[in-house]
Amino acid sequence: MTPERFDIYDDKQNWIGTSLRSEVHAKGYWHRSFHCWIVRDKGEQRRVLFQRRRDIKDTFPGCYDITAAGHLTAGEQLQDASRELEEELGVYTPFEALTYLLTATQQLQGEVRGVPFIDREFSAVYGLCLNQPLEAYVLQPSEVDSLYEVPLDDLLALFRNEIDVIQATGVQTHPLSDQAAYKPERVVREIRATEFVPHGTAYYIDVLEALYHVPKE
Repeated sequence: MTPERFDIYDDKQNWIGTSLRSEVHAKGYWHRSFHCWIVRDKGEQRRVLFQRRRDIKDTFPGCYDITAAGHLTAGEQLQDASRELEEELGVYTPFEALTYLLTATQQLQGEVRGVPFIDREFSAVYGLCLNQPLEAYVLQPSEVDSLYEVPLDDLLALFRNEIDVIQATGVQTHPLSDQAAYKPERVVREIRATEFVPHGTAYYIDVLEALYHVPKE
């Protein structure tokens, strides 16, 4: 497999070249990413979906995160990056169906299995209303451990520190063979804000508030 290369930028979003993914995270080069949060309407209640990252990920393994997200590889545009929905969740939707929410400038860092990383991203954030059950999603085994949903009101209250924990219903898949056949299993988890990727409280509040305005399917 050819190693991933990203376009890299200065802190003013001026393009300065390309670099390998491993170097981008090791040296803290600015790069671009795509975020998409999916909501669904259940009666009068709007619910929001989020994933748990696989434990093998090179950044924030095992943390809860955006419904689907990914880096833009060298030469890609945002329209191309929406492929993450198909790859991670089996969702086929045109880029034009997504609702732009905001652009976030983020600097995250940490250490995984003894290897430090610095993740500096310009992240374009989108929303999508998709009224299908969790079992209809096809999770990418190398990326997504499980997929959850909670009332949007509850997740927003969690990041506003109005409540300490939420109860989320999810679906988890287990490999049955090397051909990636999967059997979904319903799970219920109690989740705290500290278990999410630390995008920052302001990021989560701004995005979740914007999700109320994503058009219904």
